[in-house]
Amino acid sequence: MREIQVSYLNHSGFRVVVDGLCMVFDYWPGEDGQRGKLTRADLSGYDQVIVFVSHGHPDHFTPEIYDWVEPDRVHYVLGYDVPEPYLGHRLRPGQELRVASAFITAYGSTDAGVSFLVRCHGATVFHAGDLNLWHWRDVSTTREIEAAERAFHEAVKPLEGLSIDVAFFPVDPRQGSMYDAGAGYFAMAVKPRLMIPMHFQGRDDVALEFVRLNRSRRTEMVALTRPFASTACLLQETASAEANPSPEPAPEPPQAQDAPAQAEEAHETEE
Repeated sequence: MREIQVSYLNHSGFRVVVDGLCMVFDYWPGEDGQRGKLTRADLSGYDQVIVFVSHGHPDHFTPEIYDWVEPDRVHYVLGYDVPEPYLGHRLRPGQELRVASAFITAYGSTDAGVSFLVRCHGATVFHAGDLNLWHWRDVSTTREIEAAERAFHEAVKPLEGLSIDVAFFPVDPRQGSMYDAGAGYFAMAVKPRLMIPMHFQGRDDVALEFVRLNRSRRTEMVALTRPFASTACLLQETASAEANPSPEPAPEPPQAQDAPAQAEEAHETEE
């Protein structure tokens, strides 16, 4: 039985572990530098580490990741817009790369940089970066909204039909009305086995409500909101069992082509 261990860090940052391979996506420990903070020691127990940066926005990239440098064990994969002199393998949409035991494909974004599809040890993980339907319906013109929808649908289209085990996707309440339209469309069109919202601006209630309203028979959803204390584990054994996450505590007030399979189990545990 193979498992994918997912730990939420902060904002759009996650640590994903599959068979000794640790992947860190869009690490940003918040403005105070402490939320979901990782150190070199935290990564020392893994056979290989791949650090992904989807793009150069400061809430997705911090130079602190280069404190973890360890030749031949810690690798960096960057969106093409991450500026020099930061080191790593830079990818544009459509480019592919093998690093350690992972085969990586860069897909498009509707903002800066790229999104990442990673296949490793029989698991497939997708991190959207800032790929989203960035409409602002309360202030945008109809033409602007239609252009945003076209760009988003074009970016998502190549992902349809892929078998994705875990997907991370933005749900940003700053957009106002229909802020979750992009994530909802992605869930319907791509149907990952497990989908985890991100980029929810510290609004735990937004992530929890999206999960409550959008989980389906084809796609289980889990809201991870507490750094390190929340972990989702997707166990892959059969294609028929349902995912079954334990509930998140209430928030404080304010290129495999196989058909998508069901998640056998998804649950949250405290580390």
